Amino acid sequence: MFGDENYPAYTIGQAAELLGTTQDFLRRLDEARLINPHRSTGGHRRYSRYQLRLAARAREMVDQGTALEAACRIIILEDQLEEALRQNQNQQHGTRHTDG
Repeated sequence: MFGDENYPAYTIGQAAELLGTTQDFLRRLDEARLINPHRSTGGHRRYSRYQLRLAARAREMVDQGTALEAACRIIILEDQLEEALRQNQNQQHGTRHTDG
């Protein structure tokens, strides 16, 4: 479980403390659709390490003067680009193995 970067291991309080930010900031990231935390059976937000990395990046950008909504959009686009590049690389590796 804890080796999985997508496992929702952290409460909103723990996440805020780890990031040195407020719970409200994390809620705003949810509203901006940067992160979509898992909800416990009681409805409480739970965050993964991957989501904490995105939140830390957003906090860094906001601290440097980027508007929250713009920071979230930039991070989403960066994440999509990284995933597309990863998929492209995997397809290229697959093509090389079948050509050889």
